Amino acid sequence: MAPDPEAAGNRDVVPAPRYFTWDEVAERSGREKERWLVIDRKVYNITEFVRRHPGGSRVISHYAGQDATDAFMAFHLNKNLVRKYMNSLLIGELSPEQPSSEPTKNEELIKDFRELYTTVERAGFMKPKHIFFFLYLLHILLMDVAAWLTLYWFGTSWVPFLICAVLLSAVQAQAGWLQHDFGHLSVFSTTSWNHLLHHFVIGHLKGAPASWWNHMHFQHHAKPNCYRKDPDINMHPLLFALGKILSVELGKEKKKYMPYNHQHKYFFLIGPPALMPLYFQWYIFYFVVQRKKWVDLAWMSTFYIRIILTYMPLLGLKGFLALFFTFRFLESNWFVWVTQMNHIPMHIDHDRNQDWVTTQLQATCNVHQSFFNDWFSGHLNFQIEHHLFPMMPRHNYHKVAPLVQSLCAKHGVEYKSKSLLSAFADIVYSLKESGQLWLDAYLDH
Repeated sequence: MAPDPEAAGNRDVVPAPRYFTWDEVAERSGREKERWLVIDRKVYNITEFVRRHPGGSRVISHYAGQDATDAFMAFHLNKNLVRKYMNSLLIGELSPEQPSSEPTKNEELIKDFRELYTTVERAGFMKPKHIFFFLYLLHILLMDVAAWLTLYWFGTSWVPFLICAVLLSAVQAQAGWLQHDFGHLSVFSTTSWNHLLHHFVIGHLKGAPASWWNHMHFQHHAKPNCYRKDPDINMHPLLFALGKILSVELGKEKKKYMPYNHQHKYFFLIGPPALMPLYFQWYIFYFVVQRKKWVDLAWMSTFYIRIILTYMPLLGLKGFLALFFTFRFLESNWFVWVTQMNHIPMHIDHDRNQDWVTTQLQATCNVHQSFFNDWFSGHLNFQIEHHLFPMMPRHNYHKVAPLVQSLCAKHGVEYKSKSLLSAFADIVYSLKESGQLWLDAYLDH
């Protein structure tokens, strides 16, 4: 039978792309229906893929029905490789008459930010200095050794005991900032090396699971200070009434899980001193067992085996437990004040599907640069730059900061920076203010 020339020609015809509107994409955002998102005007169906997403199902689901272009750029190291895997999810693209960003967003700001991102890459600000991170790791290891030598040489009386505890708390805090670098893939050009060192620092040096950090932290970056999408504000409303909008909502709904008008006082009791020793210490084990993260559990075990074998012979069981919970208590205070000074005083709300730049700037503020502030906070005093460019090596934040300030000035977006003590004080002031707003709304409705 002779081949049909018309049929043969049809095999070479490329099917016409399907076109969608922003309204059609926005309709696919709920859990009970299909989930779509847009990247560079291309529309992807992520309904089934969310369960296989390497970064976790929640972080990608937070952008269902929305434009995820800038989030995609921010979170993926090898973007071209990822795009190849995304081809199987591609279902069409935006209609030519549709704007590149959702109509409710500031398209000029988005355009200028994407141009800034290109400028930053060309300037080499996304390239790490490996010697910086090597020396940073070395100073952590030296403090770790110095802590043990303090007890070994000077005995276990209260003075060397306290010095040892302070050194170990510094080790834990600084290792926390360093694992943050590896977790964000900002140290090596390949994900495998970043993942390996991430496991070493957070698992062996801190005794925590890398998968737990990834699960929590990337959601925070995707939608910072967005209620029900940012795990870092999940303490609202069980413990604290956060932000002006959410606090008033709680009051109007007559909800009173805690005496929120006193939260700026009980924050000092159940906030900074308690997070690590009373909550994280048991929850991380629950997380790895419940999710069967056995590789993480193995790395964590090396931390506890090492610290028990090195300190229990010097201190005995009771002394070891006292030391362990003392440095966890100090680390907890350090961690909470630093991580919350950039976010708790800022805008907290439901997800309003704003553009990437506005979302990050409303939820973050900076603390002035100094050698101490950089070291004490692991360069997270540059929280704005870190949130806009989460894969940028931290030693380059100060270089890009003037460019970000210029972008903000051009578009009338506030760029906040304050002193370290003011940032700490603003945590308490904001808790007091939101607590009073809750009380006023509670009594008036």
